[in-house]
Amino acid sequence: MRTVVIHGKRDLRLLERPVPEPGDGELRLRVAFAGICGSDLHYYSEGANGAFTIREPLVPGHEISATVDLDPAGEIAAGTPVAVHPAYEGDETSAWAHAPHLRPGVRYLGSASTWPHTQGGMSEYLVMPRGNVRFLPQGLSLRRAALAEPTAVALHGLAQAGDLAGRHVLVAGAGPIGLLAVAGARSGGASEVTATDIRPGPLERARAVGATETIDVTAQKLAAESFDIVLECSGAPSSVSAALRAARRGATYVQLGMLPDAAVPLNLAPIVTKELTARGAFRFHHELEDAIELLASTPSIEQVITHEFPADQALAAFEAAMDAGSSGKVVVTF
Repeated sequence: MRTVVIHGKRDLRLLERPVPEPGDGELRLRVAFAGICGSDLHYYSEGANGAFTIREPLVPGHEISATVDLDPAGEIAAGTPVAVHPAYEGDETSAWAHAPHLRPGVRYLGSASTWPHTQGGMSEYLVMPRGNVRFLPQGLSLRRAALAEPTAVALHGLAQAGDLAGRHVLVAGAGPIGLLAVAGARSGGASEVTATDIRPGPLERARAVGATETIDVTAQKLAAESFDIVLECSGAPSSVSAALRAARRGATYVQLGMLPDAAVPLNLAPIVTKELTARGAFRFHHELEDAIELLASTPSIEQVITHEFPADQALAAFEAAMDAGSSGKVVVTF
């Protein structure tokens, strides 16, 4: 089977590997689409994602839509369309029963955070526990369903913010997660959603998925104390400081973009002087089902996908995804 493999910095190869056999309680899936995430790009461009360095060849990919290829139990018909929950639950400690995504020892598809690495799904076939598979409703295409995992990440960030109804929401950073946060905020009842970025392409895509206002922050500063809810989706320290300044007194601020694992200069004074509620958002828990429902009911979200490459052009796909100005979500097809 064809498999995309990252061997190190700028070393991506399409290899042939044996087709895996499912065991008890598992399904073999025929992968249709695999989205390229920011973590995949870090592994490709740097050979590492933050502190997690590639120490063995790594199959990337955790944004997967597929069809069932084989169910050893004979219960699920071949061809059944599905999305994949990419997390294997960690230690079942009672302290984190309410938030299994935060349990110690969680493994995530396509991650070098574990040893051996947890291999990803950018491959022609993938074996997963049946409990990690979500069946798609009629009418939801496999292409659009490739957005289920990042949509769940965005919805988890919005859930951290609380009730959106009638609120003015700022989404700082209009990459794929930011775009999906815009769509989620509009679906959640936000009265206004402002999206910011430093490039015209992402801002145009933000308008297409529901932003009521877009701001190029290279040309216009965010007005101070203007937003009830702020989602920072870029992970850029300068954006964090600007977003905190833009939050209204008593607002809720959610850090959704991954920040550098290092000491960086930030102006955190607004958290104190405006009594902001500041929360982090990491991956997701139950929101995958909500994401599938949102994708099924909102076909326009598929506009977040801007590029589609066959597996034998995976290198070109990763290079396209590196250009955030011209690309939104890039997917590899099998």
